[in-house]
This record gives sequence, structure tokens and C-alpha cells, in this order.
Amino acid sequence: MHPLRNKTVIVGVGASPQGKLPGSTPTTLGVEAFKRALDDSGLKKEQIDGLLTMPGTTSPEGGYNFARLGEALGIDPRYTGSLTLGGGTAGSILHLAAIAVNAGMADYVACVFADAAATGGSRFSRASGWGDSYAIWGFMSACANSAISASRHMALYGTTSRHLGEVAVACRKHASLNPHAVMRKPITIEDHQSSRWIVKPLHLLDCCLISDGAVCIIVSSAERAKDCRKPPVLISGMGQGYTLQNMEREDWWYVPHQKEAVERAYRMAGVGARDIDVAQFYDNFSISVILWLEHAGFCKPGEGGAFVEGGRIQLGGELPVNTAGGNLSESYMEGWLHVVEGVRQLRGECGVRQVPGAELCLVTGRGMSLNCANATVLGKG
Repeated sequence: MHPLRNKTVIVGVGASPQGKLPGSTPTTLGVEAFKRALDDSGLKKEQIDGLLTMPGTTSPEGGYNFARLGEALGIDPRYTGSLTLGGGTAGSILHLAAIAVNAGMADYVACVFADAAATGGSRFSRASGWGDSYAIWGFMSACANSAISASRHMALYGTTSRHLGEVAVACRKHASLNPHAVMRKPITIEDHQSSRWIVKPLHLLDCCLISDGAVCIIVSSAERAKDCRKPPVLISGMGQGYTLQNMEREDWWYVPHQKEAVERAYRMAGVGARDIDVAQFYDNFSISVILWLEHAGFCKPGEGGAFVEGGRIQLGGELPVNTAGGNLSESYMEGWLHVVEGVRQLRGECGVRQVPGAELCLVTGRGMSLNCANATVLGKG
């Protein structure tokens, strides 16, 4: 048995309002999410002795974000810092918090992300990579990277735009059941097909939102969780994977390190795909869900498109995915809300979108120029 399996837990989660929030800043939003997570856990501010943060795209202090937020929160942690790995940050920070708690460096670690991207001017339109090697070929956004993945998957395996639409429709259906989601109006495959192109073969409805908002997740030990308000959610397995070569690798478009991350998380947790009841897959673009299904072992390489047909990833289907709406429809918190939804599913708090009997949830993240990936297996405490 892995020495870290089930030794650390999530004892509190909180999120600010989401969407377009004029007048808000990353700091004010982060403080709001922190307060809500404290209330969720039943802890007092003075008990928080660890703080890990991800600077938002509109956080002017950048890597000093932990200091700015810590000042606003009025805490002096004994373990702190900031990390930026794009959409791979939430999982990586969660893992760091678990390691710190297990090592005795902190008792309660608050993990926080906050951004005002919707109203603060960020458009994620810079070259998606280093130097001119990306920009001169038109890689002027993260969408271009995923468009390459989608095009190649279509060419090799016969995946279609309608398959991508199945992902978008499922996420929106789940968001329609989530009172906190930004986009709640149901859509159809036809709506998806008629939405404008962003980077072919990706339509507007294949792309994630841009949002203001914040999320806080509090990590502690299984032993200390007994003193908290809600049932703990176990951090059963953690895995990460990276490729720093990107386009130098022929298989870069398939992001094979995502498979490595999931397999590492499975090994630590002592589980496999057959054991997972619900999944929160990082969905910056619809194609990423299809790739995650393959990487996580729910189907073979090339079969992800067919897997999403017939409502198989919708609530009531074989594998409910992104049950709060995901980045595509709930809000774009760079994957942080995926962890929150996983926690709430395992606590049984999701009401009409609850997956009956959910005991294991797989949460994934990916970021930067498709070179960072992580996976976390969460278990019912």
C-alpha cells in the first residue's frame, strides 16, 4: 500500500460567485472563496497554517500572489508559496498541500485561485508557446494547440465534430442543473454545429468560458478531519506527467503524459478505470474530454469519439463526466471547480445532479502548451 494513500483529506471547499463580476479583483474574490471554505470546514482562520496560491491572469503581483493574498486574509502561515502551471495548477497545488500535511509542515493548508479574467481584460490570445516557433505558425491561443489535437484525432480515428458536440451538450445539460453555473441554457448538437468557428475544427461551443471568480480548497490529515464540520474526502491517489519537448515530439498532439499521470494516480490509490464512479475531466476544449477518456482507460486509443455517443457521459450514463458543467459551461476556474465538484459528489451534496452511490471520483488537469498534466483519485471518507 502506498504510504500517502488516504493519509490526507479535503476538509473544506468554497467558491465565490462566478461569471462577470464588475468591481471585483482577484484579491477580493480570493478572500470570499477562503471565507466560504472556512465556513464549509468549520475551522477558524487562526487554524490555517498553510497557504498555496495560483496567481490569476489579472493578478499584477504574479509570483508574489501568496504574499498579497496572505496579507488580505490576515494570516502568517508556516508553509506558503505560489505556483503557475496553467490548467495543471489546481491538481499540482492539491498534491503539494497533501505532501506538506503528510510531512508535518502544516496542519491545514488553504489552496486558493482567484481571477478577474472576464472583466479585467485578459483574452488568453498570446502566442501559446515559447518564442517565434509558435506564433509564426498561427499558434496564437490555447485553442490552436487543441485544434491540432482534434484534427489529428479526426484524421486517424474518424472522430467527428458531432462527437465533440456530444461533450459540449453533456456539460451544458449538467450546468443546467447547477444553480451556480454561468451558462445554464441547454444546447443541442445542432446548436453546437452552427456556432461560429474559433480555430477549425473547433467551434465556439467547443471552447471554455472566460470568467471572474475564485475557489478555495482546504487540505488536512485524516486524523484532524474528525474535528471538521463535513465528512472528509480522501486524497487516495495522485499522479503527474509532463513533456517539455512539445512540438519536437511526434506524438505531442496526443499528450501521452496525461495517460502517465492517470496511471500513477491509479497505482497510488490501488484502483483502475472500472472502479471510478464519476469523473471531472479538465475541459478547456471539448477534444480534451475525448482524450482523457482514452488516457484514463475507459476506452482504447481512438475510441473516445464513439464512447461519448448516446449520452454515455451524461448523468445516468455509464460514466457521468463534469457533472457541474465543467470549464465549458459552469465557469472557467482553470480546473479548480472540478475538484470542488468531485468533493461535493462524494459528500452526496449535489441534489438533482448527484451520482447515486458515488464513492470514487477521478479529477484531472492539464495546462500550459499541453505539457503539464495531473490526476487525482478522490474517495468517499
